[in-house]
Amino acid sequence: MKSFFLTLILTSLALGQEWQPLWPTEAPGADQPPAGTEKVGEGLRYRDVEVPQYMLYQPEEPNGQCIVVLPGGGYSIVSGMNEGTKIAKWGLSQNITIIVVKYRVGDPKLGYQFPVPLLDARRALRTARAHATEWKIDPKKIGIMGFSAGGHLASMCATMFDDKFAAETQDNIDAQSCRPDFQILGYPVIAMGSKHGHSGSQNKLLGKDISPEKAAKFNTTHRLTKKSPPLFFVHSSDDRAVPLRNSMDYAARAAELGIPITGVITPTGGHGYGQAGKKSATGWTKQLDRWLKTLR
Repeated sequence: MKSFFLTLILTSLALGQEWQPLWPTEAPGADQPPAGTEKVGEGLRYRDVEVPQYMLYQPEEPNGQCIVVLPGGGYSIVSGMNEGTKIAKWGLSQNITIIVVKYRVGDPKLGYQFPVPLLDARRALRTARAHATEWKIDPKKIGIMGFSAGGHLASMCATMFDDKFAAETQDNIDAQSCRPDFQILGYPVIAMGSKHGHSGSQNKLLGKDISPEKAAKFNTTHRLTKKSPPLFFVHSSDDRAVPLRNSMDYAARAAELGIPITGVITPTGGHGYGQAGKKSATGWTKQLDRWLKTLR
């Protein structure tokens, strides 16, 4: 246990700054739980998040691109290392500014159902734009990246940016656009309300009693428009947790709308492999590197 927390501290010091709150006061959408509610386990797996926060990773020679990263975890946890700090390490190697988001997830009693996680993700995008000059970011090159359930959250950012929520505050940061300039989805949950979706993620975000018809409104394939940004996705055909069809239906609809698409489909790799990949999905970020260069 001692070595785990030492690793946690060293990782934070080596790669980024301390967690920073997304809002200067209590975050909107749900009451803040008591101090001590939040738990962190091995692999920086955060559960019952108390305060939505972000960690900023700045390269020495930023190229202007910024990626807001939403780790997965079934809307139950935030997988902070595998799909967070390791992604940040890759981003720094490419001179990309990375913002890892600890969005609100946890026990249903905390009230973190929709739209609470989306409020946090949108706020992170707006925060990047509000600090663009200070952080040496091009405000027109800010993308969203999400894995698994975080991929669903990222796809909501890429398709629901024109939606309005009364819970959002009206400060200078919220005055910024929350539309991402590109989207990167890793084995994303997409098909809410469908047998191809992920019931655990759906239940956490929307509640167990929601009808398939109402849940289908959160199938982001149906929410894509011509205004949605260019898409990169990676998915493995042997993914049994979140079937490949989630990405394929989303990509097919994007193609119909004329949205540029680049996809990496591998025969093996399963689910949840993050930046490192697994089996034939190992090295998938090399294709991502090439794609990102076309957007600069």
